[in-house]
Amino acid sequence: MRIAFLTAPEGVEQVELTDPWQAAVDAGHEPVLVSTKPGKIQAFHHLDKADTFPVQEVVGETSADSFGGLVLPGGVANPDFLRMDEKAVAFVRDFFDRGRPVAAICHAPWTLVEADVVRDRVLTSWPSLRTDLRNAGATWVDEQVRICDHGPNKLVTSRKPDDLKAFCEAYLEVFGSEGD
Repeated sequence: MRIAFLTAPEGVEQVELTDPWQAAVDAGHEPVLVSTKPGKIQAFHHLDKADTFPVQEVVGETSADSFGGLVLPGGVANPDFLRMDEKAVAFVRDFFDRGRPVAAICHAPWTLVEADVVRDRVLTSWPSLRTDLRNAGATWVDEQVRICDHGPNKLVTSRKPDDLKAFCEAYLEVFGSEGD
């Protein structure tokens, strides 16, 4: 399965990109780095610059139709930049419209709020997003990983980097059950 990993040009929490990416590779999937601009993205370790990664496809030049699922890594700045980009928001919304699975960790659900796809869904996130998610019509829970199938697609969410092992296992199981 081709899996889109959507990030902004900077601000993604590196481990929330690299761990799920490697898990996808290990499971035989094809991860693809999608961003809002061509070139490279700048990852972070919390507030410190980390590594850069090459963008493979650009939002607006690709579509959810060419992917089996979407992973949204977190980082505080990453989803904030993404939710301000109309094409990125439309790209995310398209996965829900097409019934394709989506996985989001940490602060990434901010982008889901902007895409207006969390109403009547149950999910978790970094705790500071709790009010934003509730205001957008979601039910927020404080759990290591949450799989919600109360909507057009399956949605996998986790709270933080410490949850990455459970997040990777859950999203790969959900994506694997969706077929290629």
